[in-house]
Amino acid sequence: MDFFSPELLALMFAAGLFAGFVDAIAGGGGLITLPVLLTVGLSPVQAIATNKLQGSFGTFSATLNFIRKGHLDIKAWILPIVLTFIGAASGVLVLRSVDSSFLVNAIPFLLIAIAIYFLFQRKLGDEDRHQRISRNVFAFFFGTGIGFYDGFFGPGTGSFFTLAIVTLLGYNILKATAHAKLLNFTSNFASLLFFILGDSLVWSVGLIMACGSVIGGYLGAQMTMKHGARIIRPLLVVTSILMTVKLIHSNPDHILGRWIVSFLDVFLS
Repeated sequence: MDFFSPELLALMFAAGLFAGFVDAIAGGGGLITLPVLLTVGLSPVQAIATNKLQGSFGTFSATLNFIRKGHLDIKAWILPIVLTFIGAASGVLVLRSVDSSFLVNAIPFLLIAIAIYFLFQRKLGDEDRHQRISRNVFAFFFGTGIGFYDGFFGPGTGSFFTLAIVTLLGYNILKATAHAKLLNFTSNFASLLFFILGDSLVWSVGLIMACGSVIGGYLGAQMTMKHGARIIRPLLVVTSILMTVKLIHSNPDHILGRWIVSFLDVFLS
């Protein structure tokens, strides 16, 4: 840690804290931490691996807070936890041999769909809704599938879990967010184990950010439990849109970006 100034260490701590707070409520903390990690000189692989470290601490902190307040039933969610772990581990393994460019192109459309869904679902709030599938079916298809996605690529995982739990299991948005954090921690931790084995982590940076992330995760969970849908829905919409912008910005040739540029050219001409 000798080559990091106190100012940089403070910046990394603050980034971890803010990311943990946002992640606990709506997901998308990587929007904050990854640019910081790249800015301080980490390689892309090191940044992704180190981000998983701080993300694991933050989601664990939020999950633990939800458990203590009685919003999570761990025993009933053993199968989703196990299959999410297997899915995430498989995603990391496949990442080493498969090009992820197709996901880079597809995910912005899914994130926009999530933003639109939560923006216009005004009745989505504190009441449970009709359950469409069993928890075991959810575990096999969506625990494994979204877990695989997080290990393979990652952006928007928390939002995808929340949307799936709300629409398919019928949970109210607070309970859905709590269970999304549980599964997001599981997929983060599974991915982290493989990054540790690959020796890609910068521990000094990751642990500084993790300290902030633990505090942010706790505060975010507290805020979620206090305000429920009033804070979760707007942040889900905002973070989904910001993740879309980030993905398009990092891929200028993305078709959605070209559509937006074409529209603006017509509109402004």
